[in-house]
Amino acid sequence: MITAPNWQFGFELMCDAIHYAIGAVLGKRKNKVFYVIHYASKVLNETQTNYETTKKELLAIVNALEKFRAYLIGSKFVVFTDHVAIKYLLTKFDS
Repeated sequence: MITAPNWQFGFELMCDAIHYAIGAVLGKRKNKVFYVIHYASKVLNETQTNYETTKKELLAIVNALEKFRAYLIGSKFVVFTDHVAIKYLLTKFDS
């Protein structure tokens, strides 16, 4: 079930990529229950399907940030990805 955003809570953005498409879910968590606010997906063009996996996963995040910009601007949010290389890159920038 899709719910309206509650601006008092931060948002959670879950992104993923497969060979031919990217997708994202924007939501919020209240009392440990995740509530969906919006879904987004996009079929990749021929050039994008040839990207390596890391680039596709990053494209999914960038696309989601652009799609949900109106919700996220000025709000706290967390991005979730299952791609370990991106998580590693983020820890490298902190050190």
